[in-house]
Amino acid sequence: MKDNPDWRLIPRDLLVVMSLTFFASCKPQPVAPPPAEVSVTQPLMKEVTEWDDFTGRIEPIKSVEVRARVSGYLNSIHFKDGQEVKAGDLLFVIDPRPYEAEAERARANFKRTQAQRNLALQNLQRAEKLMQGSTIAPEQFDARRNEYDIAVANVAEAEAAAKAAELDLEFTQVKAPIDGRISRRFADEGNLVTGGSTQSTLLTTIVPFNPLYVTFDADERLVLKYSRLDLSGQRRSSRGTPNPVRIALSDETEFLREGKMDFVDNRLDPETGTLRARALVDNSDGLLTPGLFVRLQLKGRGPYPALLIPDEAIGTDQSKRFVMVVDKDGLAQRRFVTPGRLYDGLRAVDEGLTAEDKVIVGGIMRVRPGVPVKVKEASATPAKE
Repeated sequence: MKDNPDWRLIPRDLLVVMSLTFFASCKPQPVAPPPAEVSVTQPLMKEVTEWDDFTGRIEPIKSVEVRARVSGYLNSIHFKDGQEVKAGDLLFVIDPRPYEAEAERARANFKRTQAQRNLALQNLQRAEKLMQGSTIAPEQFDARRNEYDIAVANVAEAEAAAKAAELDLEFTQVKAPIDGRISRRFADEGNLVTGGSTQSTLLTTIVPFNPLYVTFDADERLVLKYSRLDLSGQRRSSRGTPNPVRIALSDETEFLREGKMDFVDNRLDPETGTLRARALVDNSDGLLTPGLFVRLQLKGRGPYPALLIPDEAIGTDQSKRFVMVVDKDGLAQRRFVTPGRLYDGLRAVDEGLTAEDKVIVGGIMRVRPGVPVKVKEASATPAKE
């Protein structure tokens, strides 16, 4: 009986401690989870060209207001609203009868002054002969010479009046000054139109449709960027170099239309802080219309070698951007980067990566910095849809 202890004599607290120790020793120890499986890829090295995006508006290279140059009643109209016209095409006819009569009167007056000049010349020639024989007074000879000079001046004046009358008669036929597309008529047959002044009647307008301008505004940040690129010799300024542009309409997804820079303004607008620029684009197919909004891309930096990774590999930590990479020990690590533009579905990384880094592109949500991972290779090229 001495070998069997009496459990009733053992303190209760000690029994509790012994029980907890016993059960704890029987609990199985936790097993560490296996490393998370992730897909990794190395950055793709590729030569790319940087294109900056703008919103532009189509404008004609010139716009001509067709106004009456003489006054009168509008006799006829010789175009259809909105049609294409060529320089010299007849557009309007103003009643020519008053101007025909004035032209006839001016021509007749011109002939009369010519006859007077011829008579004055004959009288002067006779006076010269008489003057040689001293049979005419010098005063008479001077009078004949003055009469001839006045007759010559009258001929010049009459000739100018005749030309002016012919011009007025010609202006009764209003012709297209340039090639282009004409607007609607602003006056109909039978209306009295006024010409020859700043208040001349506007008859219609004409704008060329090929080529066309695209105007857009660049902010101060981009202006400084282009200035620095020009100073470093990486890209010449568009002020003197026709740098290429690409155009896409609102219903187009690709920039298939090409153009070139044509003009850059000499100062920034102090109210908007932007610089007005202009490109020249081809419109051979006639699809572009002045007034349309377009998306425009202007060549910036490049071509230059860039590191490209899938865009989904980049995460955000407040204001910083980062990627997860696998180091040489097989551990996931965070790497802060400076992302650039998208090129063919891949994001350029300007700073923070090297071509030898293994970037995690799949299973990013299952890892955190410093944990081991199981690596599976993946392609940096995005799958085509």
